[in-house]
Amino acid sequence: MIIQLKEDISEKQKASLIQEVNEIGYKITEVKTQLGDYLIGIGKKDFDIRKIGQKEGIKDIHIVSDEYKLVSKKWKVKPTSIDLGDGVYIKDGDMAIIAGPCSIESEEQIRKVVSHLKENGIRMMRGGVFKPRTSPYAFRGMGIDGLKLWYNIARAEGIKIVTEVMQVSQIEEMYPYTDIYQVGARNTQNFNLLDELGKVDKAVMIKRGISGTIEELLQSAEYVFSGGNEKLILCERGIRTYERASRNTLDLNAVPILKSKSHLPVIVDPSHGIGIREFVPQMALAGVMAGADGIIYETHEVPEKAYSDGQQTLDFAQSARLADWIRKTFAMRKTFELL
Repeated sequence: MIIQLKEDISEKQKASLIQEVNEIGYKITEVKTQLGDYLIGIGKKDFDIRKIGQKEGIKDIHIVSDEYKLVSKKWKVKPTSIDLGDGVYIKDGDMAIIAGPCSIESEEQIRKVVSHLKENGIRMMRGGVFKPRTSPYAFRGMGIDGLKLWYNIARAEGIKIVTEVMQVSQIEEMYPYTDIYQVGARNTQNFNLLDELGKVDKAVMIKRGISGTIEELLQSAEYVFSGGNEKLILCERGIRTYERASRNTLDLNAVPILKSKSHLPVIVDPSHGIGIREFVPQMALAGVMAGADGIIYETHEVPEKAYSDGQQTLDFAQSARLADWIRKTFAMRKTFELL
């Protein structure tokens, strides 16, 4: 059960409400976010919600049977829109494009990528400054100094920054220079990190775990929401299966399923999903037609010289074509939706 509280509810009214719900047999958890106050009731006893809904201080009340409550579409039918400022959105009915290198490598590289994105009307840049690598000897990013450098260059050109946070201690230092915190596949169930990201007033994009289920992805998002942050984005980036012909198996089934279960926007990452450069465009366009609200992919001026993930990274010419194809495919999808 989710009880939405009015902004002007008094502490006395709230205490009375909590007591009454407890007496019915529900355990209450209070959740305060940047957009509203909620009481989450966990219990199995049936009762007439109209008796509770008529009490003073209540905006609305919903019965949600899913294990995840706040990210469920059963109480919030209207899709969540993520406003990054300056006219940049990730939302239902639009097609966000996020592109950039796997790793932030140098000032020269940043300037070239930013210029490429600007030329192609792409307002969001992905890139890693803290890199979780399988090998401890691989390039692990430029760190916070790289993020500050990136921020100064990107902000001057109106480009928003999407970058991965790996541990709790990085959240605060990254905050002034980040528009979207990315939670990578290895950290999707790092619950301490998710709890802390619930305390920040910035968007968080959660990637599906390496072998994670759709339910687990939604529960991870629930951690952040219940911690106080409603600005959430879900990302399908492929899962590990027995198939070895591709890096991962991009589960496009997840896109319409997530859209049916949650009000949160859904992004598809074809670069990690398939891990093979020549097939990234096809999977990106398939993601668009599956109903995604955006595509995030990797691009580099010379992928063969990239410090990481060059095999799945598009060069600038390929990236420009893909951005154009994404927009045209999305327009086609919108036409089909009208039929």
